[in-house]
Amino acid sequence: MTCTQGKLQEPSLDTPHMKMRLTNNITSIFLIGFPDLHNLKFLFFSLLVLIYCGTIAGNLLIIVLYFGSKALQSPMYFFITQISLCDLLVTTDIVPTILHTVLYGGSSMTFISCIIQVSIFATSVSSECFLLSVMSYDRYVAICNPLRYHSIMTHRLCVTSLNVIWLVSFSIMLIDMICVNSFHFCGPHVIDHLYCDLEPLVQLSCSDTSIFHTQGLIIGFFVGMVPVIIIVMSYTCIVLTILKIPSNTGRRKAFSTCSSHLTVVSIFYGSLIIVYMFPKRGRSQISSKVLSLIYTVLTPMLNPIIYTLRNQDFKEALHKFNMVLSGHLLH
Repeated sequence: MTCTQGKLQEPSLDTPHMKMRLTNNITSIFLIGFPDLHNLKFLFFSLLVLIYCGTIAGNLLIIVLYFGSKALQSPMYFFITQISLCDLLVTTDIVPTILHTVLYGGSSMTFISCIIQVSIFATSVSSECFLLSVMSYDRYVAICNPLRYHSIMTHRLCVTSLNVIWLVSFSIMLIDMICVNSFHFCGPHVIDHLYCDLEPLVQLSCSDTSIFHTQGLIIGFFVGMVPVIIIVMSYTCIVLTILKIPSNTGRRKAFSTCSSHLTVVSIFYGSLIIVYMFPKRGRSQISSKVLSLIYTVLTPMLNPIIYTLRNQDFKEALHKFNMVLSGHLLH
């Protein structure tokens, strides 16, 4: 403010400096979602609610069964519970926003809320990438070196691996968020997406984002490709070992111990690769949103189904849990 004839005078809004100040901050983000659903809106919303409830219930059940059953106290199930935790974080972070966007034909959220949503999402997805690679190593040791399995895959190693995974994932997210917060945002504040994602958010910036994209390639290689390399190497050794087993029954039994994990890896990485690594120029915005729904909504729902339906240990633990629950209800 300036002082004129002893009175305080507000600066003119016509000055270039004030125009820059007024348009320099984005305080809210508007998500477009699916604007053309019309009559299908409530049907789609109801389907998402059912999937949301099933995802929460399924992943919570896996965690409860793990802590309540002695038969599930092994490294493989320990890491499965962590996958469930990641799925719960992604689901509770993203799906409520998607539901609001679908129901009201759009959704508005503060810029800080958008940053928090991106942070939780990025940390959870990075952690799941690393967890899937550690689980592939667990299957490699179990099949290729079974006699030393318990001496290699100790509880201490599992807990240390988990701590390192979450620490690295949090650090990666922190690097991205520090970079994003250094950008200059001057509008528009509209994102043509279902939720706040990192790439659409960065596209709103008026700053030079070339360094961020270079950094993103490096981090993407570390988070995405390094776990994939570990998974491919592990399963190459696993397949070679299984082929050496003389009986068909032995081969089927060995493969069944890692088929669930391989299915989850295929769905998770398949959707991530299509969304983030394939060129987006020839892809419509609607198809991008549908593909995003696969790993934010469908994958967290499918994971507990895949891990439990074909797993005898989980079936027995669930049966005992039902008996205990029924006993309590009767009393």
